[in-house]
Amino acid sequence: MSIYKTTYDVIVVGGGHAGSEAAAAAANLGAHTLLITMSLQNIAQMSCNPAMGGIAKGQIVREIDALGGYSGIITDKTAIQFKMLNKSKGPAMWSPRAQSDRMRFAEEWRYQLENIDNLDLFQDSVNGLLFNDNKIIGVKTALGIEIKSKTVIVTAGTFLNGLIHIGEKTFGGGRAGESASTGITEDLVAKGFESGRMKTGTPPRVDARSLDFSKMIEQPGDENPVKFSYLKEIKPLTNQRSCFMTYTSLEVHDLLREGFDRSPMFSGRIKSTGPRYCPSIEDKIDRFASKERHQIFVEPEGWKTNEIYVNGFSTSLPDDIQDLALRKVAGFEKVKFLRYGYAIEYDYFPPTQLKHTLETKLIENLYFAGQINGTTGYEEAGAQGLMAGINAALKVQNKESFILKRDEAYIGVLIDDLITKGTDEPYRMFTSRAEYRTLLRQDNADLRLTKKGYKLGLASQERMDRVEEKKFKTDLFAQFLNETSVLPEEVNQVLEERNTAVISQPMKMIRIASRPQISLSDLKILPKLVEFIKDNNIDFEVEEQAEIHVKYAGYIAKEKNNADKLNRLENVKIPDSFDYAKLKSVSIEAKQKLNKIKPTTIAQASRISGVSPSDVSVLLVYLGR
Repeated sequence: MSIYKTTYDVIVVGGGHAGSEAAAAAANLGAHTLLITMSLQNIAQMSCNPAMGGIAKGQIVREIDALGGYSGIITDKTAIQFKMLNKSKGPAMWSPRAQSDRMRFAEEWRYQLENIDNLDLFQDSVNGLLFNDNKIIGVKTALGIEIKSKTVIVTAGTFLNGLIHIGEKTFGGGRAGESASTGITEDLVAKGFESGRMKTGTPPRVDARSLDFSKMIEQPGDENPVKFSYLKEIKPLTNQRSCFMTYTSLEVHDLLREGFDRSPMFSGRIKSTGPRYCPSIEDKIDRFASKERHQIFVEPEGWKTNEIYVNGFSTSLPDDIQDLALRKVAGFEKVKFLRYGYAIEYDYFPPTQLKHTLETKLIENLYFAGQINGTTGYEEAGAQGLMAGINAALKVQNKESFILKRDEAYIGVLIDDLITKGTDEPYRMFTSRAEYRTLLRQDNADLRLTKKGYKLGLASQERMDRVEEKKFKTDLFAQFLNETSVLPEEVNQVLEERNTAVISQPMKMIRIASRPQISLSDLKILPKLVEFIKDNNIDFEVEEQAEIHVKYAGYIAKEKNNADKLNRLENVKIPDSFDYAKLKSVSIEAKQKLNKIKPTTIAQASRISGVSPSDVSVLLVYLGR
């Protein structure tokens, strides 16, 4: 049927990481969905670094996969290198990261979307939103086409009134070579939304053939790489491509400083806030003036391309300064640029204007996901897109909304932080933001979330069967360790080698396995353990899960107990119509924040900046608790 005559269940505006996950989720839940993007060739484009995952971000990709999203699958299919970061720390900190083939990543996403029932794709730019009072009813495109929809998800990335800066040069654009999007911000502000400006940046891309890698430090992938997706048919990499590392120098810093007076950041032309944890090279030199060098990560953009991403050299300095300074970096003496680095400013909407479903408070059936909410990163965007797509489809179907709590997923932490605390700088997820990170590990995302995805209708029966098998075998393994004894002569040699106390009498295997100096692989000298693993077809994932539970059982139980206590406050609901003005003995700031954010539970109210424990106590009294 023609888009002129169709009333869609869900329209997704923007085909980036948020838009792709949103469209896929909504369509897979049975909603008739339309994804509108400026360029069908650039669906899920990796606008910045060619990588997925990293500290806390890798956990998010695993969660998306467990719920039935596609980011993990696409990453595994197009990866050129895989690493598990933070392996020297506890399992709560382990974070998977993969380098991707950037062109193949976008290609795979397009193929995936084209093969989803209920999903239509359309290339055009949305420059207006259609309302009926305080309800969204569709969109208007640059071609003047009005397309009706029951719900709309805006995932515009950096395109809303995007402005690109390279030195003194400024021009409109959502990213290099693509025009900005206008009209949406203006329509939303006219409806009473508060908007702001943020900035982000990207480094130069250069030709690998012009670099001298012998002057750099090679950084290969893991010797035994794993993967993101929990699906069995997705296989880990057997061949990997190395990245490299080099450093800036004082000479490089001095050359870069020569361009500071022409930098839009230092001249004042860029007034918006950039990402604190991914600063530009000029920002690093200014903020950390005492440092003699900074790391530069040299990352290939794919298997066959010569394009290199110069990670750590994000900049908006003039092109001649970029050229001059980068040539003084070891290995870059004869560098050929494919594209200069640039900064981009764009509109965002403070996320305190959203509900936990990512539906806006002001306009019914309108959802925001991704950088429009003030976040940075493909992973954070994909997670929001998934949740917005799920909730838009559920609303159309008159079903209960889907919300993840802080003790259930990093996705829950991400959205709760945005809704409750807001952000005035690009928000990036870290493990430190999650108070229950021992529960929210990358290894158990499937155990935490697959059942939820299965109940929704996103995660397949195959996924559910695999999770149940993993849980059964993990419990079986733990039971074996708990019931099986070892003799001193069987294990003392290993204990001595690992500098831990030997035993003088038989001891349960679980007590030995729980020692920090001992790993399960150390105990594979025991025939009974080897036989058990073989007879029960125990794979690496089950071994890892069982070992984590053995070693960290006390920490996990303590954190679970803390989460259960706080979840009691999550069950104390605050009516939408509650009048905060009537609260006595509550600070003016707290009243203003509560009235603005309108928390739905006492627990959410307690997390709002400016609301004290005594304010929460008063609120409980007024609620009759």
